[in-house]
Amino acid sequence: MIRLNDITERVNSYLYLTDSDVEVLKKAYVYSAKVHAGQTRSSGEPYLSHPLEVCGILAEMKLDMSSIVTGLLHDTVEDTLATTDEIDTLFGSEIAFLVDGVTKISQLPYTTKIERQAEGFRKLILATAKDIRVVLIKLADRLHNMRTLEYLPESRRKSIAKETFDIYAPLAHRLGINWLANELEDLSFKFLNPEEYERLSASIEERKKEWSAHVDEIKKIINGKLEEFDINAEVTGRFKHVYGIYRKMQTQNIEFESVYDVIAFRIITNSLRECYEALGAVHSAWKPVPGRFKDYIALPKGNGYQSLHTTVIGPFGERMEIQIRTRAMHEVAEYGVASHWKYKEGKLDSHGTYEIYSTLRQLLEWKDIKDPAEYMEA
Repeated sequence: MIRLNDITERVNSYLYLTDSDVEVLKKAYVYSAKVHAGQTRSSGEPYLSHPLEVCGILAEMKLDMSSIVTGLLHDTVEDTLATTDEIDTLFGSEIAFLVDGVTKISQLPYTTKIERQAEGFRKLILATAKDIRVVLIKLADRLHNMRTLEYLPESRRKSIAKETFDIYAPLAHRLGINWLANELEDLSFKFLNPEEYERLSASIEERKKEWSAHVDEIKKIINGKLEEFDINAEVTGRFKHVYGIYRKMQTQNIEFESVYDVIAFRIITNSLRECYEALGAVHSAWKPVPGRFKDYIALPKGNGYQSLHTTVIGPFGERMEIQIRTRAMHEVAEYGVASHWKYKEGKLDSHGTYEIYSTLRQLLEWKDIKDPAEYMEA
């Protein structure tokens, strides 16, 4: 179980906590421990382990102090005798507002099929209209619950996994928090289709063993080419997540053996100019696959994602996807809307958030659509 000291160190690495900040965190920890006393998770762990883990996830997202404190308190009103007024008195109106918002999302009714997906998605988006942190905290809460889903009865596992797959994973993607969305998809897939998940995971592990030596060799080749072009960049290689590979198999009606680009390489540069120079370096090393180049730098995705995507025929005759972006673009690609937030003296600075809020405003304009299917299509 993550400890409060671990969270404090993680938050301090990007917020530079004052002594009073640390005291507020300790106060929230003590209060949460007090009101959750005697409660346990289905895993048998003390209930306090959950808000601590949620805090850890929020710290990974580099959210502000109010969000971190809310992570410790997010279940107090819903699952204990604590009240919003009491939270307001002890921790202030901002944190009370966030706790209340997370509580309201948790209490949303969950219906069936397309109506469930459309209505749930719409209500979650509406909840971001006043403060998007409410939804970011709820996503962190859902991620930890999915990580510990195995301890629940099977019927509950499937219901929660379906809700996560239908509502929370798409929302995380829409907000650009791709690492979180991918993990939610993989965990949902694991519980909704366990046999296929295990089979595909085993196949991916075999492919990883085959490629383990190749990955380092390819990174070495890329680094060599970048040096030739006088580009200082970071090169990484990663396997695509399980559900992403499964989705490609279903979409293209192919078996795993026919999925060639299961590994993707990333080149993280220091400038926009170097992105295009790095693209030239890659294409000088390997032949690009026609029709597989996408310039999301010139034409960003709606959630702010920017990157160059190219697929090449690598040194071992297999297709390889290579993504090229600056470090700032990488932050957006990993953390989405959260990466746009700049904090000064604890206050949100709106600089850089206009694209995200423009997207949210568009979604809000669709709130009067009557047909759920039409809403999801929009």
